[in-house]
Amino acid sequence: MEKLIKPAEYAKEVGISRQAVYAKIKRGILATKNVEGKLYIVLHKDSQVFKGEPAEAIISKTNMSAGDMSSSQKQKNEQEYKRLLAAKDETIQILKGTMKELKKSNKQMSSTLKGEIELLKQAFYEMRTLYTHKIEQMKTKPLLQKEMAEISSVSTETFEKWIGIKKFLKRQNIIKEKEKQRIRKYLKKAYKEGDRRLAKIEGKLKIDSDKKYEDIL
Repeated sequence: MEKLIKPAEYAKEVGISRQAVYAKIKRGILATKNVEGKLYIVLHKDSQVFKGEPAEAIISKTNMSAGDMSSSQKQKNEQEYKRLLAAKDETIQILKGTMKELKKSNKQMSSTLKGEIELLKQAFYEMRTLYTHKIEQMKTKPLLQKEMAEISSVSTETFEKWIGIKKFLKRQNIIKEKEKQRIRKYLKKAYKEGDRRLAKIEGKLKIDSDKKYEDIL
């Protein structure tokens, strides 16, 4: 005959931690059975826990005088008491092992974090060195700054040469909406036919403001 008991209930009855119970299950000391997805410990009829006798009662029996119990009973109770002490010691060992693993894990995390901080410091130093070098170059080469300003000026002027349709119509003093639509139509047609006075810049149709457009107007 056997009895099924939950690990938590077994730990409470025997007087050990749940962690120690699962350690016993893992080592095969305790037999288990899975019922509807739940884990139970299997107790047999000769087990003290099966008989509903808690650990406190077992320890109490051990403390009884020799005259109140038989030699075999006393020996049995002493064995149960030793078993409980062994279970307590096992729980302590498991907790110590867990503490060591946690310390090791924390040490590894700390080491990784320090490594990341060092990488960030190195990257910051390299960026600062790079920008400092560029600033020094700008200070020692004023002619380069002048050339860059001239190039920028030329680029702006070239861009201003090409104006949008809206600006073109405004310069031509074309106000009426029908007239605007007509000229837009002609400009688009001229571009499709390859008229070099028009060009696509940044995806928009632009008009060369230096050219004349009497044929369209």
